[in-house]
Amino acid sequence: MGRKRTDKIVFDTVKVLDAGAKGVSVAKAPDGKVIFIPNVVPGDVVDVQTFKKRKSYYEGKAVHFHEFSEHRVDPVCDHFGACGGCKWQNMNYDRQLFYKNQEVYNNLKRIGKIELPEFEPILGSEKQFFYRNKMEFSFSNSRWLTEKEIQSEEDYSNQNALGFHIPRMWDKILDISKCHLQEDPSNAIRNAIRRFANEHNLPFFNPRNHEGLLRTLMIRTASTGEIMVLVQFFEENPEQRELLLNFLAERFPEITSLQYVINSKANDTLYDQDIKLYKGRDYILEEMEGLRFSINAKSFYQTNSDQAYELYKITRDFAGLTGNELVYDLYTGTGTIAQFVSKKARKVIGVEAVPEAIADAKENAKRNDISNCDFFVGDMKVVFNEAFIATHGKPDVIITDPPRDGMHKDVVEQILKIAPERVVYVSCNSATQARDLALMDEMYKVTRVRPVDMFPQTHHVENVVLLEKR
Repeated sequence: MGRKRTDKIVFDTVKVLDAGAKGVSVAKAPDGKVIFIPNVVPGDVVDVQTFKKRKSYYEGKAVHFHEFSEHRVDPVCDHFGACGGCKWQNMNYDRQLFYKNQEVYNNLKRIGKIELPEFEPILGSEKQFFYRNKMEFSFSNSRWLTEKEIQSEEDYSNQNALGFHIPRMWDKILDISKCHLQEDPSNAIRNAIRRFANEHNLPFFNPRNHEGLLRTLMIRTASTGEIMVLVQFFEENPEQRELLLNFLAERFPEITSLQYVINSKANDTLYDQDIKLYKGRDYILEEMEGLRFSINAKSFYQTNSDQAYELYKITRDFAGLTGNELVYDLYTGTGTIAQFVSKKARKVIGVEAVPEAIADAKENAKRNDISNCDFFVGDMKVVFNEAFIATHGKPDVIITDPPRDGMHKDVVEQILKIAPERVVYVSCNSATQARDLALMDEMYKVTRVRPVDMFPQTHHVENVVLLEKR
């Protein structure tokens, strides 16, 4: 039963029942309300101390473990628990896949309320660590100290940190010594930069006062072995900037593209920034089935290169191309899917709202000697209209890979008007995908579903659906 402790309720011997949204697990309180608990695994039996009470749920943390779940494993990362990433590192991988698959099924069934075929088995990732090709780290002079560090009584008078934001604390950065998400030399580059900056008194950013020199660090790696490093400075100080960039160029000659940006605006997004090349070239090359794609500092590219290849193969398979089809690729980004399916299609038309992405797509098509892909810039709900169809032809197949919000309802309406034989819907958010599938249910039947795990150790999951005309 619950008892009071410093105005916070403690529930004893609660069994964790399920993995919930955003990587947090779910249990039931004696009063029937749901309790959301981080860093536990379904099957654990715990005492929970609540720190937030709402009408229909509590939020709490496990303060004592009575039993450990059979699905629990030891996290490999020293930063697990304090860092907001990789929330499922304490759950074995087969079980992670089970919950991801379940989430997709529940969303499609409950939100979509549509008839579903039997799911094809969720495709797990061969690499469960060191699979990301892009990481972004933040500098801060107000380091977050973990409970373990506070209790160690070590001297942490140097408050400089280079790592990740603590969840819900925009101004606190957890200093990261080894991250298990991006392969070497990612950790070596980050640790060398921190050490060099500390030794040479280069000021780390102060997010509250908006001052300091070093702001963020982005590292991109490619399966070709190429590496991009971009350092974001808050203010221009040529002497200190060159000191750091020269050090990086000499210490890591394998860096293909060394770039920097001076950004003194309120946020650290790069899209509106003037990025300067310091050494090498301003892009790196990724390769897939002999196709080469240039990736610049602002490019969107699937963050797990190996698994992106698997995702695209499933997409191409679902599209069922014979070589005679006109394919529309909506939200085409830099045109990777469009070019990937092009050799099996008569023609591919890619549409995307970001002009730089379309410039990349055209450049990549030229590099790959692909002549049956055309790319167009525009807001999907505006561009993708009757006049566009009249000019470019009625597609036999539409492939759509929208952002997390799903497709705008006008885009769904337009697809229904055009009524292609097949629609392949790739999604990183099965909840918004389910909403869109429900809107298309009268005309289209879902005939194939296959979830794909792009992000092991996290709750995120991609899903590919084939819709065929009824």
